[in-house]
Amino acid sequence: MTKRSIYRLNFISQDKAYEIYARKICESEMFGFLEVEEFIFGEKSSLVVDPSEERLKMEFTGVIRSYIPLHSITRIDEVEKEGISKVKGTNSDVKTNISMFPGVNIPKKEDK
Repeated sequence: MTKRSIYRLNFISQDKAYEIYARKICESEMFGFLEVEEFIFGEKSSLVVDPSEERLKMEFTGVIRSYIPLHSITRIDEVEKEGISKVKGTNSDVKTNISMFPGVNIPKKEDK
């Protein structure tokens, strides 16, 4: 029997940091997006329930495939075993609907 890969995907969406686990991640036919399928969440037989994972599970209920913009992805790891999926808010104390576009910082040219 072949071992199926498990991927841990970290990305930022709407000022929240997500960490999810999936069995299939590939480049999408839509330019600039990554396609994520077969999400993995904790076992239902577990006695201890993590509320953050339950919220994330409810958010992805019924989702067959998700398209995530490449610029919002911070890291992808292939792991041996799935962990606990989680979503965290950013460290900002000020609540706003404006967020910085993720990208590369270009150093300013020094005046001579």
